[in-house]
Amino acid sequence: MVQYGSRLDDAFGALSDPTRRGILERLGRSDASVTELADRFGMTLTGMKKHVAILEEAGLVTTEKIGRVRQCRLGPRRLDDEAMWITQYRRMLEARLDRLGEFLARTKGRER
Repeated sequence: MVQYGSRLDDAFGALSDPTRRGILERLGRSDASVTELADRFGMTLTGMKKHVAILEEAGLVTTEKIGRVRQCRLGPRRLDDEAMWITQYRRMLEARLDRLGEFLARTKGRER
């Protein structure tokens, strides 16, 4: 399999948390301030800032300070590398299952 390095680790790490996935879903509809996101998810500003920072490190979110408000939007990452990794992993698993199915079909009559 292709080695993707820490960029893939950062993205999957960021996506591993349901709150961060929810943030991405919310930002997919429209930009939002950190305060709006914190209110939406019922958490403190400090907690939301930590989630946003992890998403920002992974390139999944960008932020911009406008006056006293930190505005969040989806980042430039399109998760193409992650989708490719998942596709390659799925192909490997399917090939293993195919081989197992072939083995079971060959040995089906021998068990008696």
